[in-house]
Amino acid sequence: MTIRAEGIKKSFGDLLVLKGVDFEVDKAEIVSIMGASGAGKSTLLQILGTLMTPSSGSIEIDGKNVLAMGSKELSAFRNSKIGFVFQAHHLLPEFNALENVMIPALIGGKSKKTAAEEASGLLSEVGLSERMTHKPTELSGGEQQRVAIARALINAPAILFADEPSGNLDSRTKEDIHNLFFSLREKFGQTIVIVTHDPDLAAMCDRTCVMKDGLFVE
Repeated sequence: MTIRAEGIKKSFGDLLVLKGVDFEVDKAEIVSIMGASGAGKSTLLQILGTLMTPSSGSIEIDGKNVLAMGSKELSAFRNSKIGFVFQAHHLLPEFNALENVMIPALIGGKSKKTAAEEASGLLSEVGLSERMTHKPTELSGGEQQRVAIARALINAPAILFADEPSGNLDSRTKEDIHNLFFSLREKFGQTIVIVTHDPDLAAMCDRTCVMKDGLFVE
């Protein structure tokens, strides 16, 4: 699934954070976005992922103008086509790993049985077949991030957006998570956009775009 964004501007009050950003990603491409804190990387990622609306500009995902969609249509599109992985795992503490992964599938209208089967398969895929009944507090940081990745994949999204996905992890776990993204692309053909400060992760990507002061630089 392709992404085409043109002239993306975003202001918060008098502060212009994005100053007319153009950005394209092709199907099954893995692109990293780097830059100093405050450059606008996470704001752009949230706009591309339809979690935030730009002040101006256009965004097409798979040829569809997402900015023209109503809130209900956009929510359905996001739930079925887009997956998110953040630095903070955002797992619900009262639910175990399997239940956390099932939630987007249940929201999407799948039966409990189907959601459980698919969640179980994905947790096995990310190496957590023995940890499905454990709650987040019983999992390591790397295991929690794997649960978050499985949850992002449960509705088979065409695009995965990741914001500092390994920012809180030790070096060995970080490497495992980095490799996981690339194995997922090989298996599921996802388009992946990753905001990162990690040069090792950026070097693995098909290409890297660098942001400075709200724009991409050469």
